[in-house]
Amino acid sequence: MKSLKPILFLLITVTNGHSFASEKDKSFQEQSMLSVLYVQTSTEFAANNIQTFNNASKALDIALQDNTWTAALEQKGNFAGKIPAIIIDVDETVLDNSSFQSRTILSGLSYPNGWSKWVNESKATAVEGVYEFLHYANDNNVKIFYVTNRLESFREPTIKNLKNLGLPFDDNVNTLLMRVDENVRDKTERRKNIAENYRIVLLLGDQLTDFISTKEAYVFHSDRKKLAKKYSDMWGSKWFMITNPTYGRWELSIYDEMPESEDEAIQKRKETLNP
Repeated sequence: MKSLKPILFLLITVTNGHSFASEKDKSFQEQSMLSVLYVQTSTEFAANNIQTFNNASKALDIALQDNTWTAALEQKGNFAGKIPAIIIDVDETVLDNSSFQSRTILSGLSYPNGWSKWVNESKATAVEGVYEFLHYANDNNVKIFYVTNRLESFREPTIKNLKNLGLPFDDNVNTLLMRVDENVRDKTERRKNIAENYRIVLLLGDQLTDFISTKEAYVFHSDRKKLAKKYSDMWGSKWFMITNPTYGRWELSIYDEMPESEDEAIQKRKETLNP
């Protein structure tokens, strides 16, 4: 598989954190308008999320009856007697940040512009179905670990947001594992650390890297799509993916090299279409 390591840049973000788009020309950001509206207004999107979490609850019942069950590739050794735990991503899996995405469309400015302000407001709503699922896990004495690539500096507003929504949160154990190094997005080590003391029974997220390493996930789209089939026995059984049409590594995977302009990025998008 051809690696995307040379393309280490945030989604449609170039040097110094500035987007291709601007406050005067919002056309580049406006390309995501329908996907954001789909998230915010579509009954189909909400139903799919509820369906995913309902099925995750059923899988949790099975996992709790089988102490040989683990969902983490990082789980090694004898884990049968360990406390069961789930690992769940935060953004777009627990917290719905589509209001932030709306702001980027209206302003014409991309992430990270405005992200710090949004996070510190602690106003994100809950993804449909996640409240019921997390309380079901908590009621069954399953430890909930929130593993997020939000920076450590956002710890307090993130906890506040989770608690404001009435989601289970353990103040006695560090169950919010954030990104300490802004240059390291891989979650493998954090999953490995949890696996030392817990039996990880389910993984839930909206990006491939919520389940596998960045090394495996950061490849071009033609190779990346093969990973769905490679782990076909995990999806819907031990791994549960929330669909995120608004942003993610999936878009970066269509660029064979970093676009130098808005026009170049748009052209590459068009060339990738399969009519």
